[in-house]
Amino acid sequence: MKDARICLVTLAVDDLERAAAFYEALGWTRTTAGNETVVFMQGERMVLSLFGRKDLAADVGTSVKGSAAPYPNVALAINMASEKEVDRLFDKAVAAGASAVKSPEPTFWGGYSGYFSDPDGHLWELAHNPFFRLTRRGHVDLLKTPE
Repeated sequence: MKDARICLVTLAVDDLERAAAFYEALGWTRTTAGNETVVFMQGERMVLSLFGRKDLAADVGTSVKGSAAPYPNVALAINMASEKEVDRLFDKAVAAGASAVKSPEPTFWGGYSGYFSDPDGHLWELAHNPFFRLTRRGHVDLLKTPE
């Protein structure tokens, strides 16, 4: 089971400094690791890597291509303990430069969520799922029943 984890998520960005400032405004901590092509942001249990779009393409061995999809094919999510916390972080993200995609609202599945895109177009969902157990540190734990 110890291999069933994500340790780092890399996002391709157009402007490293702008992206780093955005995520710092949301509570991520910029680390001293990195260089002129990549910035590492420490989160609670994982690292967010911000990689210059062209530099990431070169690292992968491909070229930068446009997307035909009207929205990104991946959405990252942060689960919150309450609807109020979803609203707070959504407002904070928009104030830091995010674009509101869908304002937080009750969902068909019994929760509450909204979407924003970061300055580089990466889609984030902020959600309160009353059926998910959050640990004291705010991590989702689907292996234990809610207390």
